[in-house]
This record gives sequence, C-alpha cells and structure tokens, in this order.
Amino acid sequence: MSKIVGVLFVLLGTFVFAVAVLGLYRFHYTLNRMHAAALADTLGTALVMIGLMILGLDIFHILKLFLVVAFLWITSPVSSHLISKAEILTNLNLEERMKEK
Repeated sequence: MSKIVGVLFVLLGTFVFAVAVLGLYRFHYTLNRMHAAALADTLGTALVMIGLMILGLDIFHILKLFLVVAFLWITSPVSSHLISKAEILTNLNLEERMKEK
C-alpha cells in the first residue's frame, strides 16, 4: 500500500512539473513565467521528495530527503522574490506594459 501512495506522490509531482512547462510556454510576461516556474520548483519537488520518502526504506535517506525539501522551501521563495524585485526595478516600461494588457 505504501508503494502505491509513494508512486502517486511522484506522479503528482511530475504532473506539476509538466503543467509548469506549459505555463512557461504560454505566458509571455516575465513575472508570470517566473511565478509558474517558482510554484513548480517548490510544490513539484516537494511532492516528488515526499513520494521518495514514502518509498524509501532507510531512515538516513528519508532524513536527507526531508532536509532537501526544507532547504528548497526556504530558498526558492526568497530567490524568486529577489529575481522579481530585480525585474521590476530594471524594467522601465513596466507601467506602460501593464496598461496595455
């Protein structure tokens, strides 16, 4: 039973990555594309790692995967925020582009 649940988590994480790839191709504005990539990075990786934790047998491997998830959940939103802030500060035509759409 635990193998089925683990495989479902891995497949769900893979589905999140696939939807994010579609979002990257669909969106044209930089901040929208970055939002799709950041969500996939955080949620998709966490789902895959949780699935691998469920499938894992060794407690040390489970602990390492948990630390990877914790590190990604801390660093990914911060880096996405800083990149978006840099985009807003360097894009001079941001207000004009927002009014067009």
